[in-house]
Amino acid sequence: MTKCYVSVMISVDEVGKKIPKVITVEDKNYEVTRVVEVKNCASLKVGGIGERYTVKINGRETFLYFETETGRWFVELKK
Repeated sequence: MTKCYVSVMISVDEVGKKIPKVITVEDKNYEVTRVVEVKNCASLKVGGIGERYTVKINGRETFLYFETETGRWFVELKK
């Protein structure tokens, strides 16, 4: 597994909650159809601490991380 920093289009609600809408990984866009869960968590596979978003993309659940220390988004890629 490798850490892959990604671009994320988000919306922010009236209380400041970040809601991912589109993730761009290696020049390909993926629409987030649902945010299932958000919790403070570390990525044990590739490192990084922050918020872990469990999101649905194309009917499948995957993890999207927001590193609070750097302000960057990343995903775990199998390589």
